[in-house]
Amino acid sequence: MAIIERRNDDLGALFTAQRAPMTRLAHVVTGSPDTAQEVVQEAFARYASAQGRRTIEEPAAYLRAIVVNLARTETRRRARRLPAVTAPPVTGEPEVDELWAVVQRLPERYRTALALRFYADMSEREMATHLGCRPGTVKSLVHRGLEHLRKELTS
Repeated sequence: MAIIERRNDDLGALFTAQRAPMTRLAHVVTGSPDTAQEVVQEAFARYASAQGRRTIEEPAAYLRAIVVNLARTETRRRARRLPAVTAPPVTGEPEVDELWAVVQRLPERYRTALALRFYADMSEREMATHLGCRPGTVKSLVHRGLEHLRKELTS
């Protein structure tokens, strides 16, 4: 009984500390605040299920991996179902809104790589682990994503 209570306490603390940052990360990847909330809710449910089956050494990293994977899956699923839609202005500040719109038009892998690098502040090695690729591929994704942004913003 004490083990179950401790797991629930740990999950509650993780939820309190990570819900908002994970929702923001999912929002950057998916482009939708509603989808981001659904992704994070599902991620916590999957985390709780996994926590019951094994010991998780780094809870925040494990949760982040679930969030990124679910967000990428949902982005691909949405792309197959719906035509591309431009996101409405986010802040009302023209420079920020223009950048947000350009980021949302990036291919999913570039957008995810940039979100992990500059928003989640992950190292290339951590990003490679999350994306399931080599560190060299991560460098290439970030570089190409930034090049796309530069071209869009200067044209």
